[in-house]
Amino acid sequence: MIEIQSVDKSYFRAGQEIKVLIDLSLSLKVGSFTALMGPSGSGKSTLLNLIAGIDQPDSGSIVVNENQISVMSESELSRWRANNVGFIFQFYNLIPVLNVIENVELPLQLFNYNKNQRKEMALNAITKVGLLDRLDHKPNELSGGQQQRVAIARALVTKAPLIVADEPTGDLDRDSAEEILKLLQDLNTKQKQTIVMVTHDPKAAERANSIVSLEKGKLIGEKLS
Repeated sequence: MIEIQSVDKSYFRAGQEIKVLIDLSLSLKVGSFTALMGPSGSGKSTLLNLIAGIDQPDSGSIVVNENQISVMSESELSRWRANNVGFIFQFYNLIPVLNVIENVELPLQLFNYNKNQRKEMALNAITKVGLLDRLDHKPNELSGGQQQRVAIARALVTKAPLIVADEPTGDLDRDSAEEILKLLQDLNTKQKQTIVMVTHDPKAAERANSIVSLEKGKLIGEKLS
């Protein structure tokens, strides 16, 4: 369960306080696929970063699977993220000089796995995204949809229970976007991954089983599909 209680978050720009999230409370179930929607500046990416332990609230509480991450130190958060969160970004964030299997293995460097174990785990994740025939390809030798599949495999490889995705289809054509959304949906339903996804696209949000809408830092609606 992800429990967010009375969370406030502000940033300061040019000495001016900008309130991004205001007294926000929200509960998300383990095993759910949630889409966070809202206009630019609504606070959805900030909320995603708080859930993932990338940032911390100014006040309020965030509990993810019984871990109160809102009171953790930076070092505690770093360890928690490594064990609990897989990240998927709009622009893939792959290392250009590494091939597919090397990119997928990267998160495993944080753990005490030997070379054979890392390779086996990476191959298992790559199999799930259907890219076994691209193991030796560099990112610039792949399509946008294939690069995002590599990024998803990298998010899966540590078997983290929570996957956060920030506009995962925002840089893809419609056909590639549909493939990625179908893959995320399968990971949720078949692998029981908890997924929280930021999106501007209503069609992408339809793949989730709940939609949370934000506006000006406040929760304005929740919808179960």
